[in-house]
Amino acid sequence: MGIYSDVILPKLCDLSMSNERLHPYRERVIGAAEGRVLEIGSGSGLNLPFYRSDVREILALEPDPALLAMARRVSHSEMPVNFIEASAEAIPLDDKSVDTVVTTWTLCTIPGAATALAEMHRVLRPQGKLLFVEHGLSPDRGVRWWQDGLTPIWRRISGGCHLNRPIRSMIEDGGFRIDRIETGYMRGPKPMTFMYEGSARPK
Repeated sequence: MGIYSDVILPKLCDLSMSNERLHPYRERVIGAAEGRVLEIGSGSGLNLPFYRSDVREILALEPDPALLAMARRVSHSEMPVNFIEASAEAIPLDDKSVDTVVTTWTLCTIPGAATALAEMHRVLRPQGKLLFVEHGLSPDRGVRWWQDGLTPIWRRISGGCHLNRPIRSMIEDGGFRIDRIETGYMRGPKPMTFMYEGSARPK
């Protein structure tokens, strides 16, 4: 989530992707979390209200101290939330110490996304799960042409967001087996709105 969903989506992109439009994605993805949960790029805490009683602890990891301060102020979660100021490329947790990793509109912005996914794999328990909703590379050649062309400029004005990251293959290359994935466009400019939603487990 982090910079992209907290700042870029509602303000810069003007993609008709208000927080209300993102609620169904959040409800499905966050609602499937359980146990000890690590949220990658927790941003200002927009996901916190969507966690359910199956979660016993939330570890909200975010590298931006200003967003973490916002999250602390607005947090109304009934379960324990520990805010961690750190990068996803170097998660300060023990191996196999979390049950669920959650990433929402985050893999587009992480500079070392492959390293971050390796770190997520490291901290997940063998039977744990990665829950994700991301935007990324479209299967349509014409849309991909625009994504590739726009990304160098888009990155500079949108906090490092890449429009053309191949989310499924990135997750699989990170050592995960996809259990479920759904893809498709949200309403809005197609280069920015091709979504990947699903779950994966460590191989």
